[in-house]
Amino acid sequence: MNNMFNGFNAVHRQSLVISLTAFFTSLLLIALVSVLFLITFRGGAYFWPEPIYDVTYKVTGANESAKTEHKMFAQLYMADEEEQIYQVHFADEQSPYGSQMQLASTDIINKELAYGSAEIKTKDGRFVLGQPEFLSTPDSRREDLSLFSDIQNRVSALSAQIEKIRSERLSPIHESLASLDSKGVDQNAPARERLETQFERWQHEVIHLEEERDEYELSVTFANAQAYAIRVSEIKSVDYVSQLSYFEKWQVAFSRIATFLTDSPKQANTSGGVYPALFGTVLMVFLMTIIVTPFGVLAAIYLSEYAPDTPFTTAIRISVSNMAGVPSIVYGVFGLGFFVYTLGGNIDALFFADKLPAPTMGTPGVFWASLTMAILTLPVVIVATEEGLRRVPEGLKRGSYALGATKVETIAKTILPIASPGIMTGVILAIARAAGEVAPLMLVGAVKFAPTLPIDGEFPYLHLDRQFMHLGVLIYDGAFHSHTDAKNSSMMFAACLLLLLVVFVLNVLAVILRTRLRKRYLQG
Repeated sequence: MNNMFNGFNAVHRQSLVISLTAFFTSLLLIALVSVLFLITFRGGAYFWPEPIYDVTYKVTGANESAKTEHKMFAQLYMADEEEQIYQVHFADEQSPYGSQMQLASTDIINKELAYGSAEIKTKDGRFVLGQPEFLSTPDSRREDLSLFSDIQNRVSALSAQIEKIRSERLSPIHESLASLDSKGVDQNAPARERLETQFERWQHEVIHLEEERDEYELSVTFANAQAYAIRVSEIKSVDYVSQLSYFEKWQVAFSRIATFLTDSPKQANTSGGVYPALFGTVLMVFLMTIIVTPFGVLAAIYLSEYAPDTPFTTAIRISVSNMAGVPSIVYGVFGLGFFVYTLGGNIDALFFADKLPAPTMGTPGVFWASLTMAILTLPVVIVATEEGLRRVPEGLKRGSYALGATKVETIAKTILPIASPGIMTGVILAIARAAGEVAPLMLVGAVKFAPTLPIDGEFPYLHLDRQFMHLGVLIYDGAFHSHTDAKNSSMMFAACLLLLLVVFVLNVLAVILRTRLRKRYLQG
């Protein structure tokens, strides 16, 4: 290397170094922008309404000369541009709630926009591609499609009435019956008979209302003119995507973004929203930050201000630095073995013995996940904080001691405020790493689907023992379910984009706090 630079003078060498630095920096920026563009483009496709086509295609039978023609409403996604193969999402009488297949462009006989068709999404995450014809009501009348909103309101009112009866009538009766069972009250006791009579009466009322609600239906036809009826109570939205203008498509896209952020995942995490995963990610990072910050700062203060300069202290610093390079899955195994089974199991034996063998704290949950991530990110906080403590001028320390302050007062009122920007740097790095980790979380609390959030209206409100959803785990799961599906893989990219935004927002908030601390203590 030295021989290569022998023919250059100092100016040429500096120019070459600057040029190489600029070249590799440009490559890095181009790669970063390309990745962000790919994620944004693929993720945005999940929200953008795709038109519906009336497709006529040929199917070759066992005898290659025998070919039949089929019609279907479909949305087309290019799967292979070189071979001109489409990934087709379609619906017909055999697969009314949608299916998919690959279709070569040479097999397509005719393809035209189906202006009268609609994308009908159901509340459970499925969809129907069909042409709405009319609405059916309990009195066997056919209503015009323009009354769809009014009929939806009627169905919503019936659903609210059913839910009210279940919560205000059936649920208290069921609890009373369970109480009688626990007390060993006889089956023929008058109190039990009265409750059972009331339960049957309200149950029949619910059944009657459900039957009335289910008679409201939307009739649609597929491309081959076959009819199909969908219950209005199952419908979430009806979008005539082939008729939408550019501005209307943006309205639908923003509506889908709102649903994506507020709804739960459906259909094996391939449709719906990501609200539980978003909530779980932010909660876990928040708890992790609360746990790791004081421990990391206290450890750094000890190493910097109290620990003697001995080989043992040097070994501790080397160990802390090496901990940052340990694979994250090792921390996950440690968290499962120590926090969950050992610590959680002992807590169950001491405080929840009446619930054994069903574990309470001796099972993966959000608290153990936060502790595991705190251990994983602890070296980052310690190293950054210790570096910030070293930058505090010795003159300020001596001045504080000269004015009669104790060591504790000097650390609390002089050293820590000045080192606070360095502390925030460590917290920022910890947040960035913790938010994107997946492997350890899958062992200590993060799951594919969690029916309830760790926070609700029941005491103690914050349930640290519950499992939770995480955006990283959702992306990991989606990568295995949608690698051959262009549309469903868009949800995975949308979740990736959201995770990047979450990390970005959390870091921006931390950077703003660090900047204010720097202005207050270093420039004030």
